Amino acid sequence: MHSRREYRKVHNPQRLQCSICDRWFGNRSGLTQHDNAQHPRVPEQVPRPPQADNADEPYVAPLQHENNPAAPPHRDEPEYLPGDTPPPPRTGAAADDWSPFNNRVEFEAAEFMYTREQMSQGNINTLIDLSAASLLAHRDQPPFANTTDMCYVLDEIKLGDAPWQSFSAKYTGILPEGDPPSWMTAEYQIWCRNPLTAVQNMLSNPDFDGEFDYCPYQEHTRNDDDIITEDPTTHGAMFVPLVLGSDKTTVSVATGHNEYYPLYLSLGNVHNNVRRAHRNAVTVIAFLSIPKSEKKYTKDPHFRKFRRQLFHTSLSAILQPLRPGMTVPEVTRCPDNHYRRVIYGLGPYIADYPEQVLACCIVQGWCATCPARRDNLDDGQDHGRRTRELTDALVAALDLKTLWDGYGIVGDIIPFTNDFPRADICQLICGDLLHQIIKGTFYDHLVTWIGQYLELVHGKTEAAKVMDEIDRRIAAVPAFAGLRRFPEGRNFKQWTGDDSKALMKVYLPAITGLVPVEIVRTLSAFLEFCYLVRRSFLTESMLAEVSAALVRFRLNRKIFQDSGVRETGFSLPRQHSLDHYLRHCRNFAVPNGLCSSITESKHIKAVKEPWRRSNRYNAIGQMLLTNQRLDKLAAARTDFTTRNMLHGTVLSDALEHLDAQASGHNELVDDDSELNEAGEDNHNSSDDDSEHNHAHHSYPRTLEALAAHLGQDELVEQIARFLFDQAHRDDPDAPNADDVPLEACPLFLGRIDVFHSASSTFYAPSDLSGIGGMRRERIRATPSWRAGPGRYDCIFVGKDDSEGFRGLHVARVRLFFSFRFEEVVFPCVLVEWLTAVGDAPDEDTGMWIVEPDFNADGSRTTGVIHLDSVIRAAHLIGVYGESYLPANFTHTDSLDAFAAFYVNKYADHHAHETAF
Repeated sequence: MHSRREYRKVHNPQRLQCSICDRWFGNRSGLTQHDNAQHPRVPEQVPRPPQADNADEPYVAPLQHENNPAAPPHRDEPEYLPGDTPPPPRTGAAADDWSPFNNRVEFEAAEFMYTREQMSQGNINTLIDLSAASLLAHRDQPPFANTTDMCYVLDEIKLGDAPWQSFSAKYTGILPEGDPPSWMTAEYQIWCRNPLTAVQNMLSNPDFDGEFDYCPYQEHTRNDDDIITEDPTTHGAMFVPLVLGSDKTTVSVATGHNEYYPLYLSLGNVHNNVRRAHRNAVTVIAFLSIPKSEKKYTKDPHFRKFRRQLFHTSLSAILQPLRPGMTVPEVTRCPDNHYRRVIYGLGPYIADYPEQVLACCIVQGWCATCPARRDNLDDGQDHGRRTRELTDALVAALDLKTLWDGYGIVGDIIPFTNDFPRADICQLICGDLLHQIIKGTFYDHLVTWIGQYLELVHGKTEAAKVMDEIDRRIAAVPAFAGLRRFPEGRNFKQWTGDDSKALMKVYLPAITGLVPVEIVRTLSAFLEFCYLVRRSFLTESMLAEVSAALVRFRLNRKIFQDSGVRETGFSLPRQHSLDHYLRHCRNFAVPNGLCSSITESKHIKAVKEPWRRSNRYNAIGQMLLTNQRLDKLAAARTDFTTRNMLHGTVLSDALEHLDAQASGHNELVDDDSELNEAGEDNHNSSDDDSEHNHAHHSYPRTLEALAAHLGQDELVEQIARFLFDQAHRDDPDAPNADDVPLEACPLFLGRIDVFHSASSTFYAPSDLSGIGGMRRERIRATPSWRAGPGRYDCIFVGKDDSEGFRGLHVARVRLFFSFRFEEVVFPCVLVEWLTAVGDAPDEDTGMWIVEPDFNADGSRTTGVIHLDSVIRAAHLIGVYGESYLPANFTHTDSLDAFAAFYVNKYADHHAHETAF
């Protein structure tokens, strides 16, 4: 245990009370200030980041890379190290050095209060006082003296630091005579970090090791790497594409002007799952200014031009520190701790459509990627690409009006990418899954058009009845792990991207039978396209499937034009963007790691939560400081983890130290050895999770009594035949257990343990998963779920090595149980079988249809299988047909009410990759 550092304060248990309002203060100064202010609380002033020296011109303080003591010395001629040379130590700190914290308790306490719980200053002080009260008898101190002491320590963290700085911009044109508009005289402040520092912090993050590409995985076309290698001095350098994203966000609609404009940065080398999981692979590097004016100037061409140019000028100034490293390689530490020569380049730009229009300097309604005319975006032709060379040539040859009307180009704005080598903003715009596909094409277009179609065909009254039936069908969908339910259908006002994602999973079966088959096929083709491009990896054969789905979508959507819903056609930028996804996938890899949902979710941590923690007065300075401290804490955790200092919990660590002190030595106990002695390590895809899922004792404990209790008279025989199969599973010549006389099967009549759930762990990289792309889900078979009716989930069971659904069985779980026979524990599942209808998916919906199996007496066909044969949970949705559901129908009745079911491959991405 280190002694408290000399610059740190000590917690003072003595308190001074105000004689008027009974408030307590930690020192005399605080009490005096309180009395002088006559009790109103004065907002605490947060230190503002340093101002630029010249407020009239954009300025970003340069970083002195040459004086970086951590970088190796520069030599004119490179000296290549042997391939087996180990990397240098990441830090010279000792294994027990928690600097600037005194110990692990301080670090985890600060992380808990500041990052996880985001406590207010008052709550932090209260918690510290409670800790101090419990330690007084032991003459010990709490981790911190107060909030100020804790924040002082956070500011002392050196890792992950990227200080904020600012510059100002203002209108420099000719002011009109008299009283000029306020926006012309206002000064606009932009806050930013040095992006080079932010990039170096991310590049040196050891948490990315193993999930970071040091060279391109696959090349499709001539790209930046080919252009860079034309310069021989760049040979051997690692290319780092810089992913940028910008998006306005509002923190509070009700309290006035609380709008912010963050700019985010990430690295293209980081794997998509890391970027999507928010593991510090996306950072905010700037808060852009948002010019405001009186309403009468909102559409003023001078104001609109100034607003556009301010955006581009700001981005150019912010990114200037990266420019030297775009042509001359810089030596930088990488996640594997090796130093490499690195060359930077502007990479994909994440933006929704309005932001794309602004970044690409195009006119609203035109495509940001190709020069197709705004009134002819749906012809399906290849219009080539918008390029910097083409735009420059048009700007040089044509007037501004012709550029605007004929080519969709805002000719008097210079894109920020023109200030950087090998950068063309129109070719850096990537696909936006959230706004173009999920929220745009699906909900804003297809779902809306279906409602309009029903009104055109049936009239408003009958259409409302059909829409109510669609809502009932959506509400009747059975429960499934990770699936959002819509108990009242989809009739609610605030519709988000997450709502659209959830509706996509269940909408197709709900409309089948109520709308023409062409609409069903349109939605089926669109969902196929959507789920394919959202995968975590794509092969050339998958890209061919994407192209085929897009062709089917275009062919079948004509029903909306023929019926009068879209008389003018489909010249819509968001639907037109689907044509470019093959190119986006080849240029930037799969688009699920470059979606605006990443920046929108980052708004929560970088903007919304820091704003809520502020006192709302001049909040930007407090928000910047909060982001800086959060980044430092995250970097400190990564450093301590890399040095193996966060083994176990803080409590187990303290107990180990106490045990070591009691025994007189510092030997560590290997918890894994005790675990391995207690039970075998299970590497199978499923397990009964017996440590957390205890057996239920409300069931009979013997097999015969349990069979009678469940009404499953065949259970004794089924277990006997199951044991025969298990005994001969390695014998390819063994007969099928169903063909063997029951007397030849092992007889078991012993104790049975019943469970209400089991967990399945499987590889699902396209879904939001854990470490290594592994996902864990709970499968339930319980007579009462959440104090209501029972829940008996469905499962996929392995059949053979055939691809997709052809290699699977579908069953419904009726019981999880285990028993011991001849010293072997058998975790088992009692299932009801379902069989596929036909040998191919339904041609309209693209989903397989299954129906329950029945015995000759009308009872359901059941069987006993080993838990290891379960692949994962399956989601079934009833085939509704053209009939309407009863008004009192509930989702708990669905799996018992229908004669056939769709195997919902859209329940999640892994199901789409499994049940095709």
